Amino acid sequence: MMSQIPIKIENIEKKLLEILRVAMIAKLDAINLYEQLAAATDDENLRKVLLEVAREEKTHFGEFQALLLEEDEEQTEELEKGKKGS
Repeated sequence: MMSQIPIKIENIEKKLLEILRVAMIAKLDAINLYEQLAAATDDENLRKVLLEVAREEKTHFGEFQALLLEEDEEQTEELEKGKKGS
């Protein structure tokens, strides 16, 4: 099941951060979809293509995450805390 955006983008006050987060959610959904489809097929060529597309989506996710971390200092700080396990 794909995630649903709970609000209308045009109504968002902090549009940049929210748009980045929505884009990240969409990329995570895409990654999950392609990896699930790859796991469901017996066709090796199709599996390879699906997994390659999933890898590309991970790159796109990282691009959005990098932008988010540039714009949201608190997000950056909390991510670092999470990496340290606290």
